[in-house]
Amino acid sequence: MKLIFLGPPGAGKGTQAERIQTAHGLVQLSTGDMLRAAVAAGTEVGKKAETLMAAGDLVPDEIVVGIIADRTEEADCVNGYILDGFPRNVAQAEALDKMLASRDAKLDAVIELGVDDSILLARIEGRAAETAGGARADDNAEALKKRLAVYHEQTAPLIGYYKTAGILKVVDGMKDMDAVTAEIEAALELKEKDNAS
Repeated sequence: MKLIFLGPPGAGKGTQAERIQTAHGLVQLSTGDMLRAAVAAGTEVGKKAETLMAAGDLVPDEIVVGIIADRTEEADCVNGYILDGFPRNVAQAEALDKMLASRDAKLDAVIELGVDDSILLARIEGRAAETAGGARADDNAEALKKRLAVYHEQTAPLIGYYKTAGILKVVDGMKDMDAVTAEIEAALELKEKDNAS
C-alpha cells in the first residue's frame, strides 16, 4: 500500500504515520531523512543533492523524486510505505505520479488530517510549554502562522488534486490520537474493500 499523509504543520502526520507503520508493517518515509541517507550513501542522486545543499540551494523536485524512487525500491518497502512531507505542491505530486506510472504503480490513498488553524495554534503553544529544556525554535505561534500560510498557499491545493484522482480520504485530525488512528485504519480498510470489489 502506497500512501501519503497530508495536513497542515502540527496536524499529527508524523505521529500517525509512525503508528500506522508500527501496526501495519508499512515504512514511514520522510523526505528529509531520505535526502540525508542518499547523501551519506553516496548514491548518484545523493551526490547531486549534496552539491546543491552545500551551495545552500533547494533540491529540485526531480532529484527528490529520484531519491524517493531509489528508496522505495529497497526491500523494507515491499509491503508499502507512507510518504511524510512530500509532495508539498501540485508540481511535486505530478512528478511523483509520473515516477510511479513508469513502474506501472500508483498511490493507494491520500489521508488528509483535517485540523482547524486555531486548534493547531493552541496545540503548538501547549507543546512549547511542555517541552523540557525549552521549546523548539519553530514551536511558537508566529512561526506556525508563517508555516500555515505556506501550507495553505502551496500544499492545500493537493487536496483538490487528490480528490479529483479519487484517492483522498479525509480524517478528523481534531479527535484524540487513538480515535484519529482508528479513523485512518477504517479509511484504509475501506480502500482495500474498494479495490477488492
